[in-house]
Amino acid sequence: MKRFLTEDWIVTFLSIPLLILTGLASYLPGGGFKIPDTLTTLDAWYNIGGFFVIALVLLYIGNRLLSRPLKGLLLSFIVIFAVATLAQWVAKIEAVKFYGFEAVFFSVIFGLIIRNLFRVPEWLKPAIQGEFFIKIGVVCLGATVLFSDVMKSGAAGLLQAILVVAIVWFFAYWLARKLKVEHASAMTLASGVSICGVSACITAAGVAGTDKKSLSYIISLVLIIVVPMIYLMPWLASIIVPHLTDNPVLQSEIAGAWIGGTIDTTSGVGASSEMCGEAAQKTAIVVKATQNVLIGVVAFFIALYLSARSGDGKSFNRPSFGIVWEKFPKFILGFVIASAVFSLLQTGDMLTHSASGKIVETTLAKSFSTFFFSLSFVCIGMDTRLKDIVSKENRKLLFSFLGAQIFNIVVTLFIAWLMFGIIKPAIWH
Repeated sequence: MKRFLTEDWIVTFLSIPLLILTGLASYLPGGGFKIPDTLTTLDAWYNIGGFFVIALVLLYIGNRLLSRPLKGLLLSFIVIFAVATLAQWVAKIEAVKFYGFEAVFFSVIFGLIIRNLFRVPEWLKPAIQGEFFIKIGVVCLGATVLFSDVMKSGAAGLLQAILVVAIVWFFAYWLARKLKVEHASAMTLASGVSICGVSACITAAGVAGTDKKSLSYIISLVLIIVVPMIYLMPWLASIIVPHLTDNPVLQSEIAGAWIGGTIDTTSGVGASSEMCGEAAQKTAIVVKATQNVLIGVVAFFIALYLSARSGDGKSFNRPSFGIVWEKFPKFILGFVIASAVFSLLQTGDMLTHSASGKIVETTLAKSFSTFFFSLSFVCIGMDTRLKDIVSKENRKLLFSFLGAQIFNIVVTLFIAWLMFGIIKPAIWH
């Protein structure tokens, strides 16, 4: 049983009750818990209380099973939860929503303020467990990635996702290694740029063995750089895409596919693509969902590579399945299984649609995922010193990330134009 007493396995098992609750969302009052738009109503505090109890129980059980200290856990968690709730509330303000700022951004910012303007006291440290929270968020995210959404973009969207992830990943890894970034950090950075930001970073870091300091820095980069990109990408699309085709329908699809393949957070994709119109937003979100599916695939190949790599790093042996399995992040199994189960439920017409047309079950899964991500990013902010971000030792990571992101923007534009501007119309007609 000891082999199951690791954070990855425990997180996966602890996520099962959340997924069951998600599956029963249509039977719960109001479809389950929702992230409140206000803090002034009784219903809002009911939702906040529900999230608090669920997260605290999971954290307590997880710490108990992992033999982590329980002393001071409650007080520490109350503060972290309060900061995450504040971030969620700020992100719901209409003026903030208009500019595309999201809850995870404020979670990191508030965490950074606490860490850098004040100091993190010892009593606040027990619940600062960013990886624990984000892994639960990733498993819940799986229930929102439905195969039907992936297939909406057809072969063009799937092929774009595969090409973009493969080409950008290898370029980002090559560039990082060229700039003498340590190989585990290079793999984490490449995964974050090429797939879907933070979730991919956490997954790759778990496989490659990236140290927490480098991981926190890369995640901070992802969340900070995504903000200007939310506005940059629609502006670039409005200038460049009309030169590629005169067809307004194809223009929307190309712009959406470009945005969906370059912006590193799902909510950022939604906010950015909305500026290009509803058709572009639909394409962008589907392309992003397709890339999200590839998290597990990339994790598998990283594990495969590391299992074949010899101790000196210069030669390769036949990969061992046992080593691949040992390195593979087990919580990604939860992500894949959740995606498969909820996709099957949708195929069997067992999911419920609300009056607005949204699926009730996946909406609750998204709420869980978003809130656990918020808790995680508060912790990441509290673990990150701004001095480290601009320090000389991290400049190689910064230049690698910026170089890879610029390459990502250029390559994804070409592939989006090829897939949605040429190949898809030719096959359709």
